[in-house]
Amino acid sequence: MGQSKKIVTIITYLALGLGAIIMVFPFLWMILTSSKTVTESMRIPPSIFPAQIMLDNFKDAIASLPFVNMYLNTALMIVFRVIFAVAFSSMAGYAFAKLHFRGKNILFGIVLMQMMLPSQIFIIPQYQMVAKLGMANTIFALVFPGLVSAFGTFFLRQAYMGIPNEIGEAAYLDGCNQWQSFYKVMFPLTSSSVAALTVFTAVFAYGDLMWPLVVNSDLKMMTLSSGLATLRGQFSTNFPVLMAGSLLAMLPMVILYLFFQRQFIEGVAMTGGK
Repeated sequence: MGQSKKIVTIITYLALGLGAIIMVFPFLWMILTSSKTVTESMRIPPSIFPAQIMLDNFKDAIASLPFVNMYLNTALMIVFRVIFAVAFSSMAGYAFAKLHFRGKNILFGIVLMQMMLPSQIFIIPQYQMVAKLGMANTIFALVFPGLVSAFGTFFLRQAYMGIPNEIGEAAYLDGCNQWQSFYKVMFPLTSSSVAALTVFTAVFAYGDLMWPLVVNSDLKMMTLSSGLATLRGQFSTNFPVLMAGSLLAMLPMVILYLFFQRQFIEGVAMTGGK
């Protein structure tokens, strides 16, 4: 019995180790490619290690793109999307979970329907709205799709439903009105869920490519993801420079993950995402 358990443990660790290698390999390949020449990056069979480390690729990437502007645009987009997602999703989630009003189930069904539809179908109407407002090539244009979050509304509704109604009733008996009961009593009890929503909203905003590429055509108003997409040529691509730019673009999220990895892991465990 003990021998079979030991074999299962060894197989489990081998499988996990293999999975870790598969997950880390693209990141290592990106680092190695960023130090190669164009010829080495396109060689078949591929060369794993560069013959000489080419730091000029990073200089070319910085010269090709306004990284300071793209860092700032990405940071502002993430911050504002997180603020709006937490604020509006908290209020909407509380209303759907604890308040009773006519048409509540129909409205919540519309929220769920939005989650089921691919986000690409909303790009054209959203762009038309931004264009008619005259807000293209602005930070507002980047934030606009994140003003409301169907996922955040659903997620925080589930969090509020897990809070006993007696807590809200006790706050009401102590003299709180509905708004005070929400932000003084109920909202603080969802801090772990709000932290998870913050992490996932930030990650989704950072990885958003199509919308920033459509709505902001000015290179200085692009985000990191959309700016990197411009490094791809029509007929050929300088892969070492592209990988160097990708490495520079991902450094902020790596640093944030190192500081907030506990919240990120808790968010993944709470939502069942990956």
